[in-house]
Amino acid sequence: MLQNYLPVFIFMIIGLAVGLIAPMLGYLLGPKRPDSAKLSPYECGFDAFSDARAPFDVRYYLVAILFIIFDLETAFLVPWAVVFRELGWFGMIAMGIFLGLLTIGFIYEWKKGALEWE
Repeated sequence: MLQNYLPVFIFMIIGLAVGLIAPMLGYLLGPKRPDSAKLSPYECGFDAFSDARAPFDVRYYLVAILFIIFDLETAFLVPWAVVFRELGWFGMIAMGIFLGLLTIGFIYEWKKGALEWE
């Protein structure tokens, strides 16, 4: 039984080695010539003109969370559509509950005004 997992273990070891060795080689072999321009803080090529710790509007986060939720919805809908015939009524009811919960959450956010940009 252990023979079946040996290729997976070897693959994990190689992946871990590449993931650790490549950045170390870049750090050790890369040029280290800092100057005043490289060491100065900047924003898109300009000098910093405000505090980096300024409060950030929470609506950006809400839109990002909405994007992730509906992106995950697509990630669940595509495999479900592929095996729709094999799932039968159980799959139909489960996906209906899933889409219903997403719809309720979306309506709740909409009614709370989280999507308004004034």
